Amino acid sequence: MGFRLPPIVANAKQVLKAQQAQSTVPKGHIAIYVGEVERKRYIIPVTFLNHPSFVDLLNQAEEEFGFNHPMGGLTLPCKEDTFIDLASRLHALT
Repeated sequence: MGFRLPPIVANAKQVLKAQQAQSTVPKGHIAIYVGEVERKRYIIPVTFLNHPSFVDLLNQAEEEFGFNHPMGGLTLPCKEDTFIDLASRLHALT
């Protein structure tokens, strides 16, 4: 004999599943945090990591954070607009 969950519990489960799906990173990608003060999470292809322009951002991150990233992931200390511009150019190359 089964039982039914109240609608609130069922909805909460659906919300948690949706959030969990958004937090997963697809194979061949990496999650990074971008921003000088407020950091926003982006998912990018790992191929970006070898591009010279992106390597410059990684060097800046190493100078500022070393290997201790406060967000728990790779953190780039640049303006979000700068990152979006670079990511757009890199996407156009692929």
